[in-house]
Amino acid sequence: MKTTLNSPTANINTKQIAQQTIFSVLFTISFTHLLNDMLQSVVPSVYPIIKQRFHLTFAQIGLITLTYQLTASILQPFVGFYTDRKPRPYSLAIGMGFTLTGLLAVSFAASFINILLAVSLIGIGSSIFHPESSRVAHLASGGKRGLAQSIFQLGGNAGSAIGPLLAAIIVVPYGQFNIIWFCLAALVGMIILAGIAKWYRQQLDLRARNKSTAAIDTPHGLSRNRVLFSLLILLVLVFSKYFYLASMTSYYTFYLIDKFHLSLQQSQIYLFAFMGAVAAGTLLGGALGDRFGRKYIIWISILGVAPFTLMLPYASLFWTGALSVIIGLIISSAFSAILVYATELVPGKVGLIAGLFFGLAFGMGGLGSAILGNLADKTSIEYVFKICAFLPLIGIFTGLLPNIEHKKQAAK
Repeated sequence: MKTTLNSPTANINTKQIAQQTIFSVLFTISFTHLLNDMLQSVVPSVYPIIKQRFHLTFAQIGLITLTYQLTASILQPFVGFYTDRKPRPYSLAIGMGFTLTGLLAVSFAASFINILLAVSLIGIGSSIFHPESSRVAHLASGGKRGLAQSIFQLGGNAGSAIGPLLAAIIVVPYGQFNIIWFCLAALVGMIILAGIAKWYRQQLDLRARNKSTAAIDTPHGLSRNRVLFSLLILLVLVFSKYFYLASMTSYYTFYLIDKFHLSLQQSQIYLFAFMGAVAAGTLLGGALGDRFGRKYIIWISILGVAPFTLMLPYASLFWTGALSVIIGLIISSAFSAILVYATELVPGKVGLIAGLFFGLAFGMGGLGSAILGNLADKTSIEYVFKICAFLPLIGIFTGLLPNIEHKKQAAK
C-alpha cells in the first residue's frame, strides 16, 4: 500500500527521523567548523610577524582583533534572525567563500589598513557560518542538544588549536605570504558545506510537509521578564568567559616570550596545548549538561576555574603550562551549556540565539583584545594577566539562573 506524505504512517516516520541523532551530519558540520575556526585563528597566530613587519603597537594588534571580532559579532544576530524566518542552506558555503577571500587578502596585505580590511572579510564569513551551522547541529541532534552542540563546538575549538600549530610550521618560518596555503582548506570547506546544504534543504522540506510531527519544546513556565533577565545573566557570563579567553588567545604567546624568554615557536606549542584543552572541555561540557543539568555545568565551568586563573600569573613555566591546560579544560565546558540553555529559554529561535551568543562571544573577544592591548602598552603583559585572573569570579551570578530542567519536568 502506498504511503502518502500526510498519512499517519508518514507522520510517524518523520517523527522518528526528527528524534534520531544523526552523527554523520554532526561530525561533518563539526569538521567544517574545525576548518572555519582554524582559518580564523591563523591571523592571531602570526601577530608577532605582523607586529614586527609593520612596526605595530599592542593597541594596534588589539584593533586588528577588534575589527575582525566586530564584523564577526554585529552581523550574527541579524543573520540568525533572518534565517530563522527564511533559512538559507547554501549561505554556509558563501560564508566560507568570504573567509577564503579574506585570507587571500591577508597574504598580500602591504599595510595596516589592508590587514584591517582583510580581517573584516574573514569576520563576515564567520558571521554567516555560525548561525546556520548551529541550526544544522540542532536539526541533527535528535533531542540530544547539549551533545550535538558540543560535537559542533569541538570542531571549532580543535580548529582554533590546530591553526596556531600550522601557522608555526607554515607561516612563521617563511613569512606572511604563506598564509595563502590556507585558502586550499577554505576551498575544501566550501565543497563540503555545499553537500551539507543539500541535507539541510531536505530536512527543511520534510518538516514543512509534516509540521504536526515537529519536535515541540516542553514549556518552562517562566515569565517574559524572567526569560529576559536570565538571558542577561547568560550574556554577562559569556562576557566573563570570552574576555578572559581574549587574554589567552591574543597575548598568551607574548606573555610566555616576555616572562620566560621562550622563542615564538616554543610559545605556539604552549598555545596549542591550551587550545587543545579547550577543545576537550567543550566536548565534555555539552554531554555533562545533558545528563546533570546545564546550570550546574555553567557554575563549575566559570566560577570553578577562578582558583586556577588566580594562580597562573605567579606560576613557574612548568606550572604555567599545566595551569593553562586545566583552565582551558574547565572554562571551555560552559559555552555549549550556555547556548543550549538559552535556546531552551527562547524555543524556536535557534538562529537568533546562536547568532546573539556567538556574536557576543566574538565581540567580547575583540573588545577584550583591544582593551587589554592598550593596557599592556601602558603597563605590561604580566599585569594584564594578573587583572584578568579575577574575571571568572563573575560566575557567581550563575546562582540567579532558574532551574528550567526542573520546571520542564513538572510541566510534563
